[in-house]
Amino acid sequence: MKKVAVVGAGTMGNGVAHVFAQQGWNVTLIDTSADAIARGMETIKKNLDRQVKKGAGSKEQGAETLGRIKTSSSLDSVKDADLVIEAATENPDIKFDIFEDLDRLAPKGTILASNTSSISITEIAKQTKRPERIIGMHFMNPVPIMKLVEVIRGKETSNDTVKKTVEIVRELEKIAVEVNDAPGFVSNRVLMPMINEAIFCVDEGVATPEAVDQVMKLGMNHPLGPLALADLIGLDVCLDIMKVLQDGLDAHKYRPAPLLERMVAQGRLGRKSGQGFYAYHD
Repeated sequence: MKKVAVVGAGTMGNGVAHVFAQQGWNVTLIDTSADAIARGMETIKKNLDRQVKKGAGSKEQGAETLGRIKTSSSLDSVKDADLVIEAATENPDIKFDIFEDLDRLAPKGTILASNTSSISITEIAKQTKRPERIIGMHFMNPVPIMKLVEVIRGKETSNDTVKKTVEIVRELEKIAVEVNDAPGFVSNRVLMPMINEAIFCVDEGVATPEAVDQVMKLGMNHPLGPLALADLIGLDVCLDIMKVLQDGLDAHKYRPAPLLERMVAQGRLGRKSGQGFYAYHD
């Protein structure tokens, strides 16, 4: 297995493409937006240059990695892929449509994985005729740096698919942690309520964003405060995940903080928009 197609050239998709190409895979990065592809490729190049400056690789290795990535605007490009990883917007309808198309276009033996951070793998698998080959591969942001990959088994995911996926994660020099399908899996079922509660603290005037983050960094030894982390993830993504938890688990317990909803409605999405709980100029 040495050919992977990555659907979605955004933050997660270009990161996934980067790590696969770096480990010798031939990568096709797919997105319907030419601008998204251009931004994604530029991000990969910048990240490779950063690795060279830090001594984590040579210019020649960076060029070889970049040379293994080709781009496409069509899902038809998955026709010869050994593995497909979907990294599109965290919206069930969009993912369901993509998987319906992937099932039709990809070879029958190809594993179809989703990088979803909260949406049911079992429900995604229902859009296909190969539920045993559908699995979750939830990479962490930033993908080139973070070691964890949550490997999520759907109700009908086969043992062989799980085994092969875990092997692929190890080949990427990352750590696979197997979990079963449930809203938010483990990472976001634990993380997002903490972020949501931190936002409630700000909304209710308990503390400023800076104070909340300082408490968690200095008191709990978190490398990044929950509100700075929310800005990094994207407040729109945080809201989407909270809604998945709310719909799938408990409507009251997982109610999104009103401030989170207001900020998303105002277009204050965090780093991606330049303004969230903090301002970003680069």
